[in-house]
Amino acid sequence: MKNDRRRFLQHLTGIAGIALLPSVLTSCSSKVKGQPLSNDPSKLFFDISLAQWSLHKAFFAKELDPLDFPVIARKQFNIGAVEYVNAFYKDRAKDTAYLNELLKRCKDNDVKNHLIMCDGEGNLGEPDDTKRLLAVENHYKWVDTAKYLGCATIRVNAFGVGSREDVHHAAVDGLSRLSEYAGKENINVIVENHGSFSSDGMWLSSVMREVNKPNVGTLPDFNNFCVERDNGKEWGGNCIKEYDRYKGTLEMMPFAKGVSAKTIDFDEQGNCVETDYNKMLKIVKDAGFKGYMGIEYEGEKLSEVEGIRKTKELIQRVGASLS
Repeated sequence: MKNDRRRFLQHLTGIAGIALLPSVLTSCSSKVKGQPLSNDPSKLFFDISLAQWSLHKAFFAKELDPLDFPVIARKQFNIGAVEYVNAFYKDRAKDTAYLNELLKRCKDNDVKNHLIMCDGEGNLGEPDDTKRLLAVENHYKWVDTAKYLGCATIRVNAFGVGSREDVHHAAVDGLSRLSEYAGKENINVIVENHGSFSSDGMWLSSVMREVNKPNVGTLPDFNNFCVERDNGKEWGGNCIKEYDRYKGTLEMMPFAKGVSAKTIDFDEQGNCVETDYNKMLKIVKDAGFKGYMGIEYEGEKLSEVEGIRKTKELIQRVGASLS
């Protein structure tokens, strides 16, 4: 087991292009207990979490073991809260032995499980009743998994095929039904602006108002505001129509139970090229938000590890200046 762990960490060093501290090569110890989630948490109005999608290339390539995500978050980035992606645990939702091992690694590294991002389980905004109800039921297992892991939240999608009005009504129904099941387990159900109608802040906020459930909310992603693509789908192809990201975030913030600090590219001063983080974080702060801000690097120019580090430095710097 130790040799397997050493090989994993050595490989992580390779993909990061940096040297790990010697302490990383030892078993988890109490030294990490109580370490701050940021360099100076007293100057931040939010907590920091790490979205697993930031390392999706390495995980999909099986260069990293999903079980080690909490270890990576703490040892590589000194981040003490994580956001899982269900794609890396598709056949593990009910595997208690596996989940117990994941919990052990979280406990050993003083890492909190925050949420599970759920994709590929059907459209909660599908106007077809049969398909929508199946999608709702498909999410039940992730509510159960979130409860088992101690997460507070699952992130879902409000996709559907139909008119703006039809998908709206269907999403209200789908989210309301799922929230009833999740509410029994004290789990939140939150919707990310993830493409098509859901990336329209006015549309999504109107869905939230109609659902009107205390455990249903939003996850504003600073960069996911493409409402129309040339392939007619939520993802892929080229974006041909984009919703104003600042307006959209402002509209979603009253319902936000988390935010996603998405970054793609950086300039020489370490600022995000596509999003003005001073403007964006002011919107978040002015909304009275005090929850988790999830780091989600999705660029191509930097390594995943370097992109995560630059994103963390950016939100710490800007967050401190606004506090």
